[in-house]
Amino acid sequence: MRAVRLTRQAPIDEHPLELQDLPRPTPSRGQLLVSVRLCGVCHTDLHTVEGDIHPSSVPVTPGHQVVGQVEALGAGVEGWHVGDRVGVPWLYDADGTCDFCRTGRENLCPQARFTGFDVDGGYAEAMLASAAYALHLPAALDDMTAAPLLCAGIIGYRSLRQAGLQPGERLGLAGFGASAHLALQVARYWGCPVSVFTRSENHRELARRLGAEWSGGADDEPPEPLDRIVSFAPAGGLVPKMLAKLRPGGTLAINAIHMSPIPEFSYDLIYGERILRSVANLTRQDGNEFLALAVDIPIVPTVELYPLEDANQALDDLKNSRIDGAAVLRL
Repeated sequence: MRAVRLTRQAPIDEHPLELQDLPRPTPSRGQLLVSVRLCGVCHTDLHTVEGDIHPSSVPVTPGHQVVGQVEALGAGVEGWHVGDRVGVPWLYDADGTCDFCRTGRENLCPQARFTGFDVDGGYAEAMLASAAYALHLPAALDDMTAAPLLCAGIIGYRSLRQAGLQPGERLGLAGFGASAHLALQVARYWGCPVSVFTRSENHRELARRLGAEWSGGADDEPPEPLDRIVSFAPAGGLVPKMLAKLRPGGTLAINAIHMSPIPEFSYDLIYGERILRSVANLTRQDGNEFLALAVDIPIVPTVELYPLEDANQALDDLKNSRIDGAAVLRL
């Protein structure tokens, strides 16, 4: 089978991903063999390729927004059948026994493994998935819609929840890529006015088309102070700027697996019971809740398709803000 492999971490403009021919994997106990149809491209993939974060071992096949079909079942698998549509998200599995897992916080499990990082992911014609952590895809979501939802959508939804967003509150989104353009649609469904901070004029225009009441740069001021802000940009320098736009009692949630250093800032920016928190990974409950919500809204992703062999180019375009919405690899 064809697979795009990371054999060395390097800047994406060096095109370090290699197209290889690999044996088709065989599922072990508790696993699904998934025939991959589409795989979304995520900023975490870029961080992995460029060495900002380090997988358990290299080579590895990236990709963790996988839409496919169950091709074979390992021993002991229940709840799945050959031919089922399946979504494979970032969380591959967790130990299920630690305090975090037992209290519904499997995203924080110290033994958690992640798709396309600790195990081979979806930049390939087939992959293995943990049956207990794979997601059943609602029939109402076609493959193209579902792919960007499996990380960008779910983690965006978790970020809104971690920010404490309530219906009708004023929301800010800093950075406007795949995750933010989906989170905006959730917030508008909840009746929240949304302000978007982004450098790209194309992204500002997309935000306005999706219902943002205002869009501008990080140094610009929205119409009113904001109740909640989610920052999707891996730029620590944005943190003080976004805190300055929060009302007292507001929350800034940072949705980034890797971030440049946060500069020193005045205590005045966080005084007034403002909250600064990070968002880490996702849970199965997040996935199931969000996929159901995506059908109800319904969420419509903006998608740019790339063939598998153009994975390097897709990540290069992502890095340089040349993608409106989400990039998806087609197998």
